[in-house]
Amino acid sequence: MAILSKIRDRSMFLILIVGLALFAFVLDPSSIQQFFSSSKVNSIGVVNGEEIDREDFAAQVEAYRTQGGANTTQMQAVNAVWNTFVGEKIFETQLAEAGIVVGEKDIWDAMISLPEIQNSPIFKNEANLFDENKLKEYIANLKDEAQTGNPEAWLNWLSTEKSIKQNLERQAYTTLVSSGLGASLEEGKISYLFQNTSMDAEFVYVPYTTIADDLATVSKEEVKKYANNNPKKYKPAATRSLQYVKFDIAPSLTDETDTKNLVESFVNDREQYSNAAKATVSIPGLKNATNYELFLSENGSDLSIDNSYKYQNQLSPEIADQVFNAIVGDVIGAYKERGYYKISKVTEFVVIPDSVKASHIIIPYAGSTRSTSLKTKEEAKSTADSIYALVKNSKDKFTEIANEINTDGTKGKGGDIGWVRKDQAFSPNFDKDFADFIYKNKAGSVEVVETAFGYHIIKVDEQKEAKKAVKLVTYAREIEASEATENAIFEQAETMASNLADGQSIDEVATDKGFGVQTVQNLKDLDENIPGLSNQRSIVMWSFEAERKLGDSKRFDVEVGGKRGYVVAVVTDMNDETQVALTSEIIEEVRQKLINEKKAALIAETMKGATLEEIAKNTSTSVRSATSINLASPVISGVGNEPAVVGAMSTIALNAVSGKIDGVKGVFVVKVTKRNAPVDLENYESFRNNQVNSLKGRTYQLFQVLKEKADIKDFRAKFF
Repeated sequence: MAILSKIRDRSMFLILIVGLALFAFVLDPSSIQQFFSSSKVNSIGVVNGEEIDREDFAAQVEAYRTQGGANTTQMQAVNAVWNTFVGEKIFETQLAEAGIVVGEKDIWDAMISLPEIQNSPIFKNEANLFDENKLKEYIANLKDEAQTGNPEAWLNWLSTEKSIKQNLERQAYTTLVSSGLGASLEEGKISYLFQNTSMDAEFVYVPYTTIADDLATVSKEEVKKYANNNPKKYKPAATRSLQYVKFDIAPSLTDETDTKNLVESFVNDREQYSNAAKATVSIPGLKNATNYELFLSENGSDLSIDNSYKYQNQLSPEIADQVFNAIVGDVIGAYKERGYYKISKVTEFVVIPDSVKASHIIIPYAGSTRSTSLKTKEEAKSTADSIYALVKNSKDKFTEIANEINTDGTKGKGGDIGWVRKDQAFSPNFDKDFADFIYKNKAGSVEVVETAFGYHIIKVDEQKEAKKAVKLVTYAREIEASEATENAIFEQAETMASNLADGQSIDEVATDKGFGVQTVQNLKDLDENIPGLSNQRSIVMWSFEAERKLGDSKRFDVEVGGKRGYVVAVVTDMNDETQVALTSEIIEEVRQKLINEKKAALIAETMKGATLEEIAKNTSTSVRSATSINLASPVISGVGNEPAVVGAMSTIALNAVSGKIDGVKGVFVVKVTKRNAPVDLENYESFRNNQVNSLKGRTYQLFQVLKEKADIKDFRAKFF
């Protein structure tokens, strides 16, 4: 109601805005023409000069969401469909340049080779063999149905054909590229030497940890500069950072009290004037009600009737003892439970098992649930009685007849339905009459029972853990924020938004009012999830609008976890698409690298001398040695993985002292004392083949490379 009243309050303002917009178009009709003639309006993106049609894209997004179900978000669908379209456009260009054409016969041959097609019963002949003609007939029928107004199956078939064609094209292209990959025998020899050459060396090593961190401090500006100067490693992207305050629409203490009082008013009978009777009538409360479903419905209970039986440990601790000390007819409450105020009437106490194993023979009749039987109800009852007479004292006969006539999943199992737990049996998904019989009769009982599915001969096979249980009828009202509470929360959010618009900082306003401020770093234009708010695509889109400026703020209506509220957000940082978004991971990685570089420079100043011994003396360390160092596994004993250092060892002259080498863990000066080359081979074919196989094993990267090289313009963020 509060939202509707706000809409009414703003209706004149909205009419004024719409009117001014229309007036602007009337004054400048060319703007309408310009708007509708703009190709960008109908394009979601461009790949190598080829536009992706916006309407086609939107239709595919909708189809993807429909297929994916309720858990598929819009942006998940958008991104999946985008990748599909981009892949199609990229490969279209490559296929055209390579001259690859996939014909109808290729598609058909691939189609009929699919296991799903080969093994489908509808495409098999009398000899149980796959029949192409049956497949062709099936396709023709789909096409005919599409022409008579039922196109869904036909469109799905066309989509399957398209998918097969694309797969064949990509396989052909990948095979073509793969066949062009190779390596020479000389490259095979180089690979052999790389893997089998080893070195012995002496070295001086000064770890970065010998320099205190406060002697090599790095500023955020230095981190930013380094990241922006290395765009291949750290991809630039437009980002927005926000701060926000969330206002939950939650019930007040007054709302809770009002809800409790309302629920309590339904315990006893009440007097109420009836227009129909033109007199005051007595309305039964829960205590005196007998038709419980009608009572809950007419009095607006927020929870429907629950026919299950509860053990004491299944009830809320607040009421469990009170319920089990009560008698039938007593009403408990009002009490608060899981966001509701409730009153519960004790309607039955029973001793029932925790679980039951049962079997049945079913005789459905015309009109019973899920039945295809032509039997009348009377005929089915007569059949059930006859079978009962045969099986009531014969387990073997029961099993034999169940296997013969049952049409459900118990056929072939002697009618065994397995173990049924109490909560399952008395749930809305299980037949009440069936549940009552197997739980309220002893093990060994056999009777004819009518259910919604027909007549059953039910046998109770086993029962476990019988305990006292209770059945309750519960009237409940959800504890919700009243209109007054919602209006007060709305005014808080609006006041904060107004304060921010007047130039106050969000921290200042929040501190003054006691609100909590959340910070969100580096949102990208296609993000939809905001930490603490889940899926809030509208806030992300607002932050990336062309007119957005640093410090802009706005109030948003949100729903998080099924609960409504308001968010007041302010833009605190704006990164354009030429800048790298500094995530905490990037900051830490670059910061450590720059710290090590500064430490390396400080260490290098101390590494003076013409020999390793002199350098070791000047750095207060010692000369170390390492043997059998290998390029393929560049580990230095006692230090760790040092690829740059080992790489340098492979190129310097024997017994020559190297320059200073910045490694992973410190600064090195090395001297190679021995280089152990492997024996020459007569033939390096096996190593050449390994190189070729390694290259061909990377063809999965082909699409990613083509994508990086393609000219792609992405307008998704403007429309979704």
